[in-house]
Amino acid sequence: MPALLVISLIGTIMELDMSVPSFPDIADSLGTSGSSVQLTITYNFFGYCLGALAYGPLSDRFGRRTVMLAGNTVMLIGALGCAVAPNITALLASRLVQGVGASTSVVLVFVIIADVYKGNQLFKMFGLTNAAMSAFMTAAPALGGLINRTIGWRGNYATVFGITLVSLLLMAFLLPETKGELEQVSARKVAADYRRLLASKEFIAASLVPSLLFASYMVFIASSSFLYTDTFGLSTVEFAGHLLIIVASFAVTSLLASKIVTLLGGPERTVAWSMAVTAVGILLFLVFGEGAWATTGPIAVFCIGFAAVYPVVFGRSMNVFPELQGAASSLTMSGRALLVTLLTGVASSLFTGHSIVTSGVMAVAVAVAAPLAFLKPKAAAAGAETPEAEAVAEAG
Repeated sequence: MPALLVISLIGTIMELDMSVPSFPDIADSLGTSGSSVQLTITYNFFGYCLGALAYGPLSDRFGRRTVMLAGNTVMLIGALGCAVAPNITALLASRLVQGVGASTSVVLVFVIIADVYKGNQLFKMFGLTNAAMSAFMTAAPALGGLINRTIGWRGNYATVFGITLVSLLLMAFLLPETKGELEQVSARKVAADYRRLLASKEFIAASLVPSLLFASYMVFIASSSFLYTDTFGLSTVEFAGHLLIIVASFAVTSLLASKIVTLLGGPERTVAWSMAVTAVGILLFLVFGEGAWATTGPIAVFCIGFAAVYPVVFGRSMNVFPELQGAASSLTMSGRALLVTLLTGVASSLFTGHSIVTSGVMAVAVAVAAPLAFLKPKAAAAGAETPEAEAVAEAG
């Protein structure tokens, strides 16, 4: 089953980075502006936000298998709509639908793993899954650039459709139900759990840090193709190479995260050093980001800091209310998607073809996240090592 779960994530993980190299060609083909094409990310993450809130509770009520099949069917429909979209309006609507479906596997794969595995085996499975996701992220830009150059931008969405179809068929035949006993989940209980989480300052702080950093990264991704190809004059293939370096800096650091925590002397020192690296990367981009390498270098530095701090701060958010980890995960993922929707929407509306808007919006997000990263939840401040800290140590 681990291989099947990884396969179910391929389309979800690759669908965004594969499409980015083709943004200028989409604008030309559909006769629209670059800022309108950037909104495909905004709409995609708004759909992701809506889906992420629902799939956790729905899987408790109807089972993991049923919801996985239903959600991935929605993603399949969205991918097909993107591949055949006749205009930007249809493309945006299809990206919204695709986002609603894409959140299914991201939310439920980790829930299924928690259903099946316990203890160290659980942490090892989390590490294996994160490593696979990082590998897909690394490969996506180059693959997207190659497909765009060979058969055009619609080919990227058609490829995602094909990947999703294969994974959906495999799940239909091979995915077992892992939820032992279905629960009578009511809207009132779900709302009460969410209210409890939202009333906690510790949870809000721990949840916002990784979400703001991820939203900052997505602001860059949304504008990157236009910066590199239109402003810096690179070809689509050259741009894909730069994006590969950036994504790889995040992916490789993610694979080494547990070793980095040990090397730096523990989670708190990791937070301090990683946030400093993240801030330095954004500052360099803000000051010098007017060329291809002057952009790629600072953003790679930002990604290294982001990837190193992520498991620590995300683990904090899951440990504030251990009994509500499912609701906490859904709320964090949904809030993250909402932040991406808002920040990419603002950045795309202000985008003029230069990096100053992109770097400025990213800098604001990092400036808000930085002080929150040093606010430890009460559970973590008690002195005992949290399960999430142990997970970081084991998952690498």
